[in-house]
Amino acid sequence: MSALLLALDEGTSSARAIVFTSRGEIVGLGRRSVPLYYPQPGWVEQEPEELWQAQFEAVQEALSSAGVRPSQIAAVGLTNQRETTIAWDPQTGHSYGRAIVWQDRRTANMCDALASALPSLREKTGLLLDPYFSATKIAWMVKEGGVPSTACFGTVDSWLLYKMTGSFATDVSNASRTLLLNIHSLTWDEELCGFFGIVPQRLPSVRPSGSFYGKTSLWGGSMEIWAVLGDQQASLYGHGAHLPGQAKNTYGTGCFLLKNIGSAPLLAPEGLLTTVAWQIANEKPVYAWEAAIFNAAAALQWLERVGVLQDYGEVDTLSGGAGDVYFVPAFTGLGAPYWDPYARGLLIGLTRETDRKALLIAALDAMAYQSADALALFGEVAELYVDGGVSVNSYLMQLQADLIGRPVIRPIHGEVTAWGVAALAGRMKGIPTERLPVASQFLPQKEAPSLARWHEAVRRAQGWVRS
Repeated sequence: MSALLLALDEGTSSARAIVFTSRGEIVGLGRRSVPLYYPQPGWVEQEPEELWQAQFEAVQEALSSAGVRPSQIAAVGLTNQRETTIAWDPQTGHSYGRAIVWQDRRTANMCDALASALPSLREKTGLLLDPYFSATKIAWMVKEGGVPSTACFGTVDSWLLYKMTGSFATDVSNASRTLLLNIHSLTWDEELCGFFGIVPQRLPSVRPSGSFYGKTSLWGGSMEIWAVLGDQQASLYGHGAHLPGQAKNTYGTGCFLLKNIGSAPLLAPEGLLTTVAWQIANEKPVYAWEAAIFNAAAALQWLERVGVLQDYGEVDTLSGGAGDVYFVPAFTGLGAPYWDPYARGLLIGLTRETDRKALLIAALDAMAYQSADALALFGEVAELYVDGGVSVNSYLMQLQADLIGRPVIRPIHGEVTAWGVAALAGRMKGIPTERLPVASQFLPQKEAPSLARWHEAVRRAQGWVRS
């Protein structure tokens, strides 16, 4: 029998756990929803204990549905939403209030005030000074949120590892999303920590993505954790994009494009980020360029909330066009390649004939348009690997291929993120794993539609008056 691997996938809207064979076949799956809270415009929060409980129950369900015991799992991998920041008491393990989610924009004014104060930030971190990243979230927790500076501050991977093993650790891919890691030395940078008023000792120890993180017996038997990866890096790994120049896009709550750039942390073009993709213990790290698009399927979630979308199954088969309707889903500002935390969502081109289908198609179009704008900065990319819930829509995938003029390749199933960290965990245990088979390939079929009106819509969304 093929070895069994378990992936814990703690996303923004759900916690998942999947039991895979070493060939990437799914034999057991568990899923629990995770609530998001919006206490003020631009604020996005989650309850740390709800994150943990959802993940705990998802693992229970996955093991049960696979009909296996923990002792039958050869290795565990953990992947997670990145940048979301949690503070907890090192003595009691209790969290200090809600997590600040990666989409949260509350520190936009703080970023404005600090923008020119540290010229070396981009060169050291590969990132931009933006509310997206963890450092200003931690600074806000201490200055405004009443969290003591002696708390443990970590991303979601650190929180889950702490719950499972009692250790306080993170991997290089998650650490590289904080604005506090020097991506050249792969250590917490004292100058950056001092700049944001953060004590390095209150941050988790940084380890290679592929290394031994400890054992957990919380599900009735001992399981070994052999890999931790941020979700987008796990997706890149899961597609088998292990060579420089290979790229992927995940169509989830946001869209995230990553391109493998090899073992040197080359500074990305303006509008993109340089990030650590992964590191295997005792090997050089692999780096990537990234475009982080904050709101993609978030537009569909909003349409569901206001009653336009009743059944997500409908989205899978949508096709046609939105006419002159454009939807800029800047609910929490715009990420790559625009980087405007003050932009707000916009629907434009509505007439009395506009129907619900046009709104749904416009939400899909926006994912392809934003991704095309970002991919234009990546330079040479031969093909684009895709995953994420919305990638099942063939209209969207064909539009993406037409817009970028490159093949779009969709694998046999959409659980590429979970498979990526499971495959890395298996590799660390000496278990050979396979690349997921290709299910569909979308070739450019026609001249790309003009994006002029889309760019005009983006410009208008960016015209929101700053407060």
